[in-house]
Amino acid sequence: MFLWQYLTLLLLTTVQICKAEECAEFTDLKLAHAIIGTSIRVRLLLYTKENATCGTLLSHSNLSAHPQFLLTRPTTFIVHGYRPSGSPPIWINPVRELLLERADLNVIVVDWNHGAANVNYMKAVENTRKTAANLTAFIQKMKNNGASLSSIHMIGVSLGAHISGFVGANFNGTIGRITALDPAGPLFTGKSEKDRLDLTDAQFVDALHTDIDALGFREPLGHIDFYANGGTDQPGCPRTIFSGGSYFKCDHQRSVLLFIDSLNRTCSSRAFPCDSYKDFLDGKCLKCDQFGSLGCPVFGYNVTQWKDILQKLGQTKTYFSTTAQSPFCKTNYMLEVMIWNKEERWGYLTVKLHGNGKEAVATIDHKESMFRKFTETKLLAQFDQDIQSVEKMSLKFSTNSVCEPKRKLRVLRARLTRLDGNEKRLCRYDVLLAENKEVIFKPLPCEDNNF
Repeated sequence: MFLWQYLTLLLLTTVQICKAEECAEFTDLKLAHAIIGTSIRVRLLLYTKENATCGTLLSHSNLSAHPQFLLTRPTTFIVHGYRPSGSPPIWINPVRELLLERADLNVIVVDWNHGAANVNYMKAVENTRKTAANLTAFIQKMKNNGASLSSIHMIGVSLGAHISGFVGANFNGTIGRITALDPAGPLFTGKSEKDRLDLTDAQFVDALHTDIDALGFREPLGHIDFYANGGTDQPGCPRTIFSGGSYFKCDHQRSVLLFIDSLNRTCSSRAFPCDSYKDFLDGKCLKCDQFGSLGCPVFGYNVTQWKDILQKLGQTKTYFSTTAQSPFCKTNYMLEVMIWNKEERWGYLTVKLHGNGKEAVATIDHKESMFRKFTETKLLAQFDQDIQSVEKMSLKFSTNSVCEPKRKLRVLRARLTRLDGNEKRLCRYDVLLAENKEVIFKPLPCEDNNF
């Protein structure tokens, strides 16, 4: 009996080892490879719901060799960017796993680490065209075997965004969607549309910008372009070179982390069409009438809900702000303040919402705001948490002045309107704010007819 159990265990172990050996892994290179330089080699790793954690290395010439590769399914390609260290991107697995949780897809990880791993960035840029040619030939075979180009979604990160654009251009913009996560700027900025990603490369192109002052592309590229925190200086990222490698890559890499948040439904970031991030923070762009009942677009995977409208608009720049860590989204309100001081007041406001044992804070301090008697001052209040049922609210007025005497802000009315579509309103009337003193109160129903 013992011998039989031993043989059974040995057989099971052998099967597991064989199965493990069958799983194709992303190429793991070292810094030494990047220093020497790598030649282009493109590997396509397939994942489906049936093999969500075990990649299958696809044949470029014989699609029928992989029965689990069903061309009736939509197909999403994940295309990474420059890899100066040669290591696999840490975000590849989370993105792939979350995509498969969302839908019944073919998820293909495009492994061009041989070609992207090179300390010579110009050589990696040169290899983007070769990678795109390889993918174009593969997708053409998919099409020849019955796949619909409209059902193809390419998610490109940094250089991968332009690779996706080159592929899309090769099919005259007939592939379904390209999502560009902080498309690379160096050696692409100032190039014509044929030499970079642009909105004609797919039926729908959405782009996120997080590092436009360094590694990313500054100008809009898609039907909709999202600029997180204005596209520069992401919260929580280091500001000095003494932080090491993170100083160079944190802002750039934040684009993928924000997209992961949108995939796992951690939260939703509403984005507002605007001419500039400054105007957005100033509360000048808080309406989205052009999108009808849908309201302002939500960044990320589900932005296709706005696809038809955005295609008609042509090109739309939008802005949103985030927190420093996941969940990254903020909850946006419009704060309208009317005072009855005789003289103008200049300063900053901090608003807090309390409910269900949580506290959400919005500090409106990007610039000094002006408050004038019987005149409504409109401000954007962005809270770091979403509190659905508000039990208490507080306001604090400050001037940040050391030498000036302490001021008071006599608030006739403060009205807080939620901007996520439901327009929930909270009001408070006749509140005296002594400088730097937080006043806590229970919000009241808004008596709009009185003002």
